[in-house]
Formats: sequence, C-alpha cells, structure tokens
Amino acid sequence: MASPIYIQIHNQLKTMIEQGTWQVGQRIPPERVLAERFQVSRMTLRQAIQTLVDEGVLDRRIGSGTFVASQKVQEKMTGVTSFTELMRAAGRQPSSKTISYHLTAPSETEIQTLRLAPGERVLRMERIRYGDELPICYELATVPENLVSQFSREEITKSFYETLIAKAGLQPGHATQTVSAVNATEKIAEYLGVKRGAALLRMTQISYLQDGRPFEYVHTQYVGNLFEFVLEK
Repeated sequence: MASPIYIQIHNQLKTMIEQGTWQVGQRIPPERVLAERFQVSRMTLRQAIQTLVDEGVLDRRIGSGTFVASQKVQEKMTGVTSFTELMRAAGRQPSSKTISYHLTAPSETEIQTLRLAPGERVLRMERIRYGDELPICYELATVPENLVSQFSREEITKSFYETLIAKAGLQPGHATQTVSAVNATEKIAEYLGVKRGAALLRMTQISYLQDGRPFEYVHTQYVGNLFEFVLEK
C-alpha cells in the first residue's frame, strides 16, 4: 500500500536536507514554491512540513519562515551546568536579553527554598536566553541579594555562574531539577517566537554551592524542538 502523499513529500524533503540541498540554519523555499515543485496542494505540502517540524528537522519561526533546524541542545541532568556552558558545548554563541531585573521581598516558597533570613531580599530577573541569536528558553531566576550585591547588573545577567566563580570564588555544586511539559502562553510564545500553545519543556531547578547553600531558584521554559534533557544512571 502506497504511503500518503504528504509522507512521500516529507521523505523527499528530508532526503534533500540530508544531502545538503539546504544547510543548517538556512531558510527553505516558501510553501507556495515547494507545492508547485512537487505538484501538490499547499495543504498537502503544509502537512509534510509540519511533520518535519514535529520531528525537529525543521524549525518554524513566526514572521520569518521555516528553517533547517540545528541539532538539539542537550542538558545532562547531573550536577550544575550554566546555560552559557551548555551553549558553548553545543557549538553555539550564548547571549541573553533581560526582560526585568529588580530587588524585592521573597515569596514564602523562595524563603524556604533559598533558606533566607527574616527581612532578607532577593534579586528576581526574567531573561530570554539565546543560542546563535535563536531563542532557546525563557528564564525566571531568583537569587539572594547578599550573594550578588557586590556584582554589577551586567556581570549577573551575562553569565551569573562565571561571575560567581571568577569574582567571588564560589563553586556551584549540585542541583535538584523537576521537568514537565507545558504549552506556551501568549506572553512566553511571543518571547520565544513560537505559536501560542506550542509544546515547551519546563524545568524548575534549585542550585547549590559546593558547601551546600542554595544560591539560585529558577523556572525555565525551553522551546521543545530545540532542547532535550538526557538522564544518566
């Protein structure tokens, strides 16, 4: 029994990508052009494209088009690794955009999680993290004020972990991580350049210094087709 037409188109497109017709990061031709090339309807062509997007072979960017996706960034869930280190290990240039940055009173959960003293404030910041200028994740991080008061805003937002090590001589140790699946809200979808309701990976992480002190409480939402977690036993 012959495969559906859209699967046949999917297979041809995937072969063309594997053979280098379009390089990683390159935009493929518009749906109209491809539909004419394969002599199929745009609806059929769109099904083939969507299947490749779901497989992570292609990456759809709102307002820009469809591109050949690069290999997913992997985080091995052992120890503590900064976003900057993950991007460099994947051969990508890390960067970030700060959405909000302010000192504030902590929530009850933050007081317990970060073992804060009465009256102690926290720094809370929202960032979009990029790899090669492509949005990878949205991050909401909370850290104790007394841990970062000596650092500049740029030192903290550019690479907090590197600043801790280089400026304060503090070494990150272990972390506890919880991962779940969520759908992108309108706000997060706009930040990450995905459709509202798109599949995201959500991770809540508590990071500890080598002496056992918690120093960071982070909620991160990753673009599902660009990031994956690897469990090691």
